[in-house]
Amino acid sequence: MSATYSDIPVAEHGGRMAQGYSARMRDGSRPAVNVFQARGIAPAAGYASTVEDLGKFASWQFRVLHHDADELLSRNTLREMYRVHWLDPDWETKWGLGFSTWRADDKTYVGHGGSCPGYRSQLAVEPKGKVATVFMANASGVNSGLFARRAQEIMGPALAEAVDTSKQADPADESLEIYTGTYSTAPWGGEMAVLVWDGNLSIMSLPTENPLESMIELKKTGEHTFRRVRSDKSLGEEIRFDIGPDGTATRMWRHSNYDLRIVPEG
Repeated sequence: MSATYSDIPVAEHGGRMAQGYSARMRDGSRPAVNVFQARGIAPAAGYASTVEDLGKFASWQFRVLHHDADELLSRNTLREMYRVHWLDPDWETKWGLGFSTWRADDKTYVGHGGSCPGYRSQLAVEPKGKVATVFMANASGVNSGLFARRAQEIMGPALAEAVDTSKQADPADESLEIYTGTYSTAPWGGEMAVLVWDGNLSIMSLPTENPLESMIELKKTGEHTFRRVRSDKSLGEEIRFDIGPDGTATRMWRHSNYDLRIVPEG
C-alpha cells in the first residue's frame, strides 16, 4: 500500500505539530506540505515525537544500561537490540533490533533517523559516554545525520570534561568578549563568527558544515592585535580589531581588508 499526502493541514492536527516544508526549490523557496499519511507503513512512520521525549527515551536507555534499572526491558535485552544482526553489502550499514549502529572517532553509536515529507530527524546515542543527540528539522532536504554528528563532536567532549571532577576548568578570559560577534565578509563571502573557544579567541567562517574544522585559533600579540595560529602552532598573519566608543569591536582587519561587525537590531 502506498502512502499519500493528507488534505488536512498541520494547523488542524491539535496545533502542536510544526509546519513541515519541502526541500528547497530552485528559486530558494520551501513550499509547505500537508500532514503525511503513513497508512501501510504506520509501524515505521506513523507517529510524531518531540526533542524532549526522545531525550527522555535516551535517558531511559542509560538508566537500563548503567544502573540495571527494572524498566520495561532488561539490560541484556537492550544490549541485544544494540548488537549488530544485519550487515548491508557495503559493509558500512549495520543494524541491530530497531537500531542502527556505527563507529565514529573510536566510539560506538546507536540510533535511528526519521524521514517523511516535510520532516527529518536523527537520534544518536553513545551508550558508554552517556551522551545522546536529538536533531529535528521541519523541512525535507536536510541532512539530519550530519547535524547530529556535529553536535556530538562539539558537545560530547565538553560534557565529558564538565563531569570529570579530576579536572579544573581554566577561568575564561573575560577581556576577549569585546571582540566576539558576527562580522560581515561581503562581498568576498558570507559572515565570520568571532568567539571564545577553549579559552582562546577564534574565528569561524559561516556558513559551515564542520564548525570544529573551520575554527581558526588566534593568539594575542598586542593591544587589540592577534596572530593566526597555524596547525603546527607557528604564527601566521596579523588580525587587528578597531574598538568603538562603547568599548567593543566595530571591525576586524585581515589581509589589509576589514570586516564590519554586525550589530544586532534592538
